[in-house]
This record gives sequence, structure tokens and C-alpha cells, in this order.
Amino acid sequence: MTDAPRLAVSELSGGRKGGANQGLLAGAHDAEARDMDMRFSSITGVVSTEEKVRFERMIFRATRGNCYVRFAPIKQPITCPETGSLIEKCVFIVFFKSLAIETKLKKICDAFFAHRYSLPDMDDAPSVDRMLTENAQELVDSRTVLLKNQDTRFRLCQMLAQHTERWTWIVLREKAVYHTLNMFKADVSGMLRGEGWVISESFEDIRISVTRAHSDMDSNMPSNVDQVPKPWPTPPTHFTTNKFTYGYQEFVNTYGIPRYREANPALFTAATFPFLFGVMYGDIGHGLFLFCAGLYLLWNEDKNDKIKLDEMTGGLHMGRYMITMMGFFAVYAGLVYNDCFSLGLNLFGSRWVFGSEEPEEGDVAEMTSQYGDGDSVYPFGLDPMWHVAQNELLFFNSFKMKLSVIFGIFQMFFGTCLKGINAIYFGKKLDFVFEFLPMVAFACSLFMYMVILIFMKWSINWNSRMLSATCLDPASDGWGSEDYQETVNGQTGVWVECNGGDGTCTPWGYACQGNDDLVDKCPLNYGGSGDGCQPPNLITTLINIALAPGNVDEPMYEGQAGIQNLLLAIAGLSVPVLLLAKPYFISQQHSAHAGDSHDEEDGDEEHGFGEIIIHQAIETIEFVLGMVSNTASYLRLWALSLAHSELATVFWEKAMLSTLNMNWFATFIGYGVFAGTTFGVLLMMDVLECFLHALRLHWVEFQNKFFAADGIRFAPYSFKQILADASG
Repeated sequence: MTDAPRLAVSELSGGRKGGANQGLLAGAHDAEARDMDMRFSSITGVVSTEEKVRFERMIFRATRGNCYVRFAPIKQPITCPETGSLIEKCVFIVFFKSLAIETKLKKICDAFFAHRYSLPDMDDAPSVDRMLTENAQELVDSRTVLLKNQDTRFRLCQMLAQHTERWTWIVLREKAVYHTLNMFKADVSGMLRGEGWVISESFEDIRISVTRAHSDMDSNMPSNVDQVPKPWPTPPTHFTTNKFTYGYQEFVNTYGIPRYREANPALFTAATFPFLFGVMYGDIGHGLFLFCAGLYLLWNEDKNDKIKLDEMTGGLHMGRYMITMMGFFAVYAGLVYNDCFSLGLNLFGSRWVFGSEEPEEGDVAEMTSQYGDGDSVYPFGLDPMWHVAQNELLFFNSFKMKLSVIFGIFQMFFGTCLKGINAIYFGKKLDFVFEFLPMVAFACSLFMYMVILIFMKWSINWNSRMLSATCLDPASDGWGSEDYQETVNGQTGVWVECNGGDGTCTPWGYACQGNDDLVDKCPLNYGGSGDGCQPPNLITTLINIALAPGNVDEPMYEGQAGIQNLLLAIAGLSVPVLLLAKPYFISQQHSAHAGDSHDEEDGDEEHGFGEIIIHQAIETIEFVLGMVSNTASYLRLWALSLAHSELATVFWEKAMLSTLNMNWFATFIGYGVFAGTTFGVLLMMDVLECFLHALRLHWVEFQNKFFAADGIRFAPYSFKQILADASG
């Protein structure tokens, strides 16, 4: 590597005055002297491959090109002693001929963390060989030392590993004990005093444990465990759970901790959560898969309790009873809907028959028994004939929508009742009289009345009512039908012939003229355009309660307009009572107890009347608007149930029915598509979707009626929990 610069110097010398021959002769005499003068110094070392380009550029700029650099990559990565990571490095050698350049190069090497190494003169072959031999021996010795060190560390770790867990537990327990003792107060000479919470049922056990532990220490000083005199600060909340209720309690605690001695929503969630899930997921086949999955988790319960599970598997294990109940109620709702993989099951024999054995599209089915007879009712669930009816979607939509509203209003009303129970238990008379009672009045006058109308519409024989306002020819086959069951003039189901008119009569004897209104033909005289003989649109009826008071276009019972006006007045009066009554009486109590910082009635902090009004206005608006919006929110029960059944129908018709009439291979492929989409969409995604919606209904629609969620969770001193938290 020194030939190139020597060649350059020779060429420069050859160009001197006197000619080429004279220069060569002079160089021959002074060859040895010039060779010593032109010998270059060098620096060698190792630098990171990533820094190679920057390193070379920095050397070129610092020395202004008066050096010669060469690199050679190291094939194997080198372990960094500081970080332990593998780094690609390369060897460099820099030739230079200046002491000032050498100083700059050393600073550059230090800046780039390049390790420099001293090399002997390349012309001194014995020194080079000796250095190579020494390096090889050092490598062998270093490897031997490293292997022995590694073996020693391994054996030491094996020995320590036998005691690490026990030592860790001891350290954690000692730290926990000292941390707890640091919270004690030394305000009594020679003794420590601490205050804490304990479960009332375990108070005697705590006293016995402290006495026994104190006696084991052979201490002459006594120990005492006693109750602190009241008043106490707000106690923490603790609920004793079991394997079944633990998952539901964690659901509630995730939203918020109940107040001390407040009604625990988890008790009711354990029953209503899987039920509402089943309402949305109702299908016998899909629910059976979920139920079997829950049974499998229960079967492996003991085994999973003994091993450490990951986060997802641990969550499934925690909710094993919940999953089982969800599957059970999904099967139950599927039996009510009579829906199994989108197919109806004729388990008890349909109560509808077609006129021919091979009905065609558009044929009308007839009931096998008289309307209202017990034999005309399908024993359990919906009749399977609805699954092949042309108006299937219309019927199921109406049924599931009304069912969703009923369940939602019942659950919200029950939550409001729990608010009243809490007020009675805590002795809050103002909350009971001026919050709970107006809320009940508002909810009953509008929303519970809606439920009553739904059941009334279901229970009325509309075939008989509509037939009573229908003009028939007394000589026709329809005259004298048993469908007519109305009571007119004290007679039930009696057909009366009339005289005059156009020759047709209503069943109760009205002579039709050909252009009669429904009001004239209906014998009920309930008012409105329908007069009670026409089934009403309940949505329109409920909207008209507020928008058109006193106007009922299609009444279902006599005096409906007056009753609805009374209910509207009750709902209207309950709102200002809910808004103003409690703040007024609180302000009066504060005025009477101006010297007290707390109100003995409800324990609230003293506020100005304006702040109390604002707080109560927020609660009033939240309740009034919440009853409307939350009722609409419960329609998700209908929407998700409809989506589930329609998706199952699409998967069955497009993947299976369309391939059954082709060939066996197409059927095989179609079944694979059907099974894959059913598993991925209905058994995985839809389960999660229904789960989240059921959770939201409990957190938002149900719990906000009575649940403040601002309690403090009881955290007992537990070595087991401390060790579990440390290992987790």
C-alpha cells in the first residue's frame, strides 16, 4: 500500500533540471536515504460500518486530502460490550506524513468511537508474526475464560432460582408490612394506633387474629381492636361474590363503584344481561353453539384455575358462566322466534294450513281452529308458517319492535324504582317525594301507558271489530260467521238483519247506504274516525298525546281522549315539581340551619340556591329527555335481532340453497362458504356486537336511573393480592 505514494515522489523527482538519466543515476546513489525520508506513518482501527462514509468524509475535510484511507469489512458482526447488540464493523488504515495530521486523526477516531490498534512495521516480518501469534493466543484464552464464566454464572443462577420466588415473596410481604405500619400513628406513648376498614362479619376474626399475633411476640404491652366512634368518613364498598356473580360485578365496577349500601346493579345485571343478549341473538342453532362453548369452559374450570392464562383466555374463563347463560337465553329466544339457522321448526304442528297440498305464491293460509280458541294458538313461540309467509318481515318487525319497547320501558322503570328504594333506605325524604314520585308519575303517564296500549292492541279481537263495521249481504256465505263476537245491546255475537238501504247490513243490524262512513257503521261509538273498529297506529297515537291533546283518531276504548289528556297533565305537572320542589326545600332548610355546614336531611354541602337549581335542572333534563332517547335506544334489541335473522337467511339462501340443485361438488363448496361465513360473522362478530350493545343498555339506559357510580372500592390488606399484582 506504500507503492502508490512512492511512485508519485519518483515521478516528481524525475522532472528536475538535468534530464531523466541524470535523475535516475542520482536516485540510485541515494536510494536508501530517500526511502527513509518517504516512509509514511499510519493509524489503524475498527469503526462501525454505518459511520464509514461520514468517517471518511470527515478525515478528507480535516486533512484537506493529505492522507490515504482504506477500509476492509469484518465478515462476522461484533458484539457491543455496552449494549450487547451485534454491530457490523470494518477495519480502516490511514496513511499520513505529518504530526499535526496525526493529532487530528486521533481526535476524529475518538469522536466516532473508533477503536485504534498499534501495529508493528510491515517490513518487520518477525514482529508481525509474533503479534499475530499473541493475538490468537489471547483469543483462545479469552474464549476459555468466557466459557468458564458463563458456566459459573449458569450454575449460580440455577442455585439462586431455587430461592428467588421465596425471597421475592418475603421481600414483598415485608415491604407491604412496613408500608402499612408507616400509616400508623405514634400518638400514644409506646404504642402505634391505626384506623382502617374491615368487613363487619369478619370483625371478630380480625380481633382474634391480632390478639394471637401479639401473644406470639411475647410482648408485655396489650393490643386492642375496637370500633371507632361515629361519625365515620364515607366507607368503601365491598360485595361478596362467587364464581357466577364475579363477572357481572366486574362489569359494574368497570363503569363505576356503587356507593356504600347502595343498590348493587350487578345483582340485576346477572339476570337481565344474558336475557337481553338472547333477545338480540335469538337463534336456536347459533345459541346452541354458544351454549356448548360455555359448557366446555365450565368443564375445564378446575384445570384453568390452576394454570396462568393469557389476557384473552383469562377473560373467557372469568365469564364462563356468563357465556353459558348467554347461550341458554339465545336458545330460549330462538325458540320464541322459532328460528334455527333462519329456518322455522314445525315442532308442534302449524295452526295454519293452505287449501292445497302444493301451495303456490299468493295463496292464503287459513287457521285450523276458530280465532280465540286454545287450539288456534301455537303451544310455544311463533308459528312456523310465518317463516314462509309473504308478510314475514312485516310481522316479525312489528313483533320484535313492540317487544323491545316493552322490555326497555320495564327495565328503565325498574331502575327508577331502585332510585326510590335507595332514597327510602338512606332516609332521603326530599329525594323520595320530590324526585322519585315525579319521575314515576312522568314515566307511568307516558311510557307505561304506551306498554298498556301495546298489550291492549294485542288482546283485542280486531277481526270481530272490523267485521262489525263491514257491510254484508244477509244471503251471502259470510253472514253468520263465528268471527263476529262483539257485544251490542247486551247481546254477544248475535247477527241482526236490517231492512232498507242498499240491501246490505252490518252484523249488528245497521242498514248500509253505499257511502257510509266507518263511524256510522261501527257500533262502539268511541269517537275519532275509526270509532274503535279500526286498529290504530300506536306511534301516531302516542305522538298525538303531546301534539294533538284530546284528539284520538283511532281509539281502542271508550273515553281514551279524556284519559290521555289527564295523563298528559300529570306528566306536565311532574316536570316543574321535579325541577323546583327539591331546590326550594333545600334552600329553606339551609336558611333554617345557617350555622351548619352540612344539611342533616341529605348531607349535601351547602350551596347557593342558583347552584342547586342548575344541578336539579341538569338532572331533570337528563331524566325527561333520557326517557325518550333511552326508549328509542332499546330498539337496538329489534334492530340486531332483525339483522341476525336476515344475515342467517342470506347465508343460507345464497350459499346453500343456490348450490343444492347443481352437483355434489358445488354443494360441498357452498357448504364450506356457508359454514365459514356463519362462523366468522354470526358466531364471532355478531356475538361481540350483541354483547357490547347489551352492555351499553345496562351501563347507560338502566344504571343511570339510580346509579351514581362514585363509590370507593374496598381494598383489603391481602398478601395473596400483593403477590398476584407483583407477578402480573
